Amino acid sequence: MENRSVPPGPYRATKLWNEVTTSFRSGMPLRKHRQHFKKYGNCFTAGEAVDWLYDLLRNNSNFGPEVTRQQTIQLLRKFLKNHVIEDIKGKWGSENLDDNSQLFRFPANSPLKTLPRRYPEVRKNSIENFSKDKDSIFKLRNLSRRTPKKHGLHFSQENTEKMNRDMISEDQENSVDNREINQKDVEEVWRHVVLIYLQTILGVSSLEEVINPKQVIPQYIMYNMTNTSKHGVVILQDKSDDLPHWVLSAMKCLANWPRSNDMNNPTYVGFERDVFRTIADYFLDLPEPLLTFEYYELFVNILGLLQPHLERIAIDALQLCCLLLPPPNRRKLQLLMRMISRMSQNVDMPQLHDAMGTRSLMIHTFSRCVLRCAEEVDLDELLAARLVSFLMDHHQEILQVPSYLQTTVEEHLDYLRRGHIKNPSDVLIAPLPTYSYCKQISAQEFEEQKVSTSQAAIAELLENIIKNKSLPLKEKRKKLKQFQKEYPLIYQKRFPTSESEAALFDDKPTIKQPMLILRKPKFRSLRY
Repeated sequence: MENRSVPPGPYRATKLWNEVTTSFRSGMPLRKHRQHFKKYGNCFTAGEAVDWLYDLLRNNSNFGPEVTRQQTIQLLRKFLKNHVIEDIKGKWGSENLDDNSQLFRFPANSPLKTLPRRYPEVRKNSIENFSKDKDSIFKLRNLSRRTPKKHGLHFSQENTEKMNRDMISEDQENSVDNREINQKDVEEVWRHVVLIYLQTILGVSSLEEVINPKQVIPQYIMYNMTNTSKHGVVILQDKSDDLPHWVLSAMKCLANWPRSNDMNNPTYVGFERDVFRTIADYFLDLPEPLLTFEYYELFVNILGLLQPHLERIAIDALQLCCLLLPPPNRRKLQLLMRMISRMSQNVDMPQLHDAMGTRSLMIHTFSRCVLRCAEEVDLDELLAARLVSFLMDHHQEILQVPSYLQTTVEEHLDYLRRGHIKNPSDVLIAPLPTYSYCKQISAQEFEEQKVSTSQAAIAELLENIIKNKSLPLKEKRKKLKQFQKEYPLIYQKRFPTSESEAALFDDKPTIKQPMLILRKPKFRSLRY
């Protein structure tokens, strides 16, 4: 499972549950155990299950390294409740599980959950009620031929401009006099543009089962785009929907700790923990999560893009989805992310928990306040933790106003006003980024390519040393010796024999010339 990622689509949380349970049943080692003077075969201890599942979840791209051991224990308890596992005597449901030597086994029945149908009434009538043009939102003529299934993103302005010119030239033949744009037209354009972009970025053929189109409220999008402070935070006209003053003061205190502007704060030991608990209690008491129950399925689907090579797509998708939130929710989310991000990076922040670091504490405390399903889903805690971790790291980009969206809407309204298009939900002809997709490879292929690419670069470095004519011979010998020590296999491949290495330096075997044998002259006697 660690090399697989559940693709976007309806009921992704249920699909993930099935994936995890299947991997756990097929991969968890089983062996004989002795308990109370009895031997049991094909079983495992709770501690062994925690170790194995904890490692699986942390190395899985759907959950990531933010998963804690306690969350793993909670998931095993849900396994026991849903009869994915049972104790050695066949009991499950009301039984408990702790990180100990208690014995468990797998039952004979399958733990997989069936996928229910979402929005049955929407499937039948949503497109007709939403737009008269059946090809406008969910089945796009121009989008279908440039939205493949695989993910990998880049922008091509050239293709977009060419497409726009072709479409405008076709529409100009049937253009009419300028028409008057009313508020309903403006709202419909905003709704249409956001859904087009979202569908394109996610690379799905239909948004129908991921989001109910009735949940996309243009007034929220328009307000979130225009009513912002210089820092991009939503400004609410109705202050009754805002955070209470005492919560804002507490959040400001911890976000700027210890440089808070309020010099009247108490200084007793544990003050920071009390302030943090006050903030946490307020967010935990909210009636629904900040991302709302309606958008649960949408945000869970984006969680599958939260991988290093898909990071840009995830940021763009979350940027659009957060614009759909009611303005009070978006403001609370912005302020919360700013606070916990600053706190997790603040080395001067006192320890707020005896067993957890600041970052882990932020994720553990607020994940449920950000994302959860109205009907409790078994993987809610893990999915929410993954999303909050990503939001903390990229909140500045995700929660800023995308300028391209405003430009697209204005140009679309201009085309509508000039009669180039006849109604707001016609095919979009304003500049739209073109997303092209490359073939996704497995983790093993990625590792192989990474090794081969790095080795090619190192081999190129070796050639540069060899061919460098300005490098003194002594220095070149020294560098090659160092290279041979660091990368012996690559060096041996380049110089398989000592003769090939010697040829580089034009070395010839040194043969000492034999010393001249001088004959001693014979001296004749003077007597002769």
